[in-house]
Amino acid sequence: MALVVFLKGVNVGGHRRLRPRALAKELRHLEVVSLGAAGTFIVGKALPEAALRAEIQGRVPFEVEMMICSGAELLRLASADPFEGQAGERDIVPFVGVLASPGQFPATLPLSLPAQGDWCLKLLGCRGRFVLGLYRRQMKAITYLGQLERVAGAPMTVRNWNTILAIAKALRGRTKPGG
Repeated sequence: MALVVFLKGVNVGGHRRLRPRALAKELRHLEVVSLGAAGTFIVGKALPEAALRAEIQGRVPFEVEMMICSGAELLRLASADPFEGQAGERDIVPFVGVLASPGQFPATLPLSLPAQGDWCLKLLGCRGRFVLGLYRRQMKAITYLGQLERVAGAPMTVRNWNTILAIAKALRGRTKPGG
């Protein structure tokens, strides 16, 4: 099964700029496909995680944190539809925080930020290395998203639920019947 790589903090606000498609092209010997501008990749060739990290870091001009998980983990998450029944309001965005490694999430969930008044960010649950939440389309949501690592107590990067669904679709397209 393929690996999925999430780079943390690239192409944010004009800092730590990276061209994901160009990086994927450099890594074509690993059957790498880029999804979007945030540094999300599917790696088709089987190799040890440490070797994959070295291959990517050797081609990125700055130190980069990577969250790497199996494609099977992402497919299980997507097929479970964890946001079913959540408010479908246009200003509410479902997201997934990808922790650096699986483990217990220390906070009691659900958790809303801010704790008082109308929430801007709401953490709903944790499934292995994936923290599930919602945020409102407001400028202050960025501040609360930035606090998630502190709440989690571990390195984490965030992707929109639509990105996770796009990864799952790409992974399903890579699997061959009977194989």
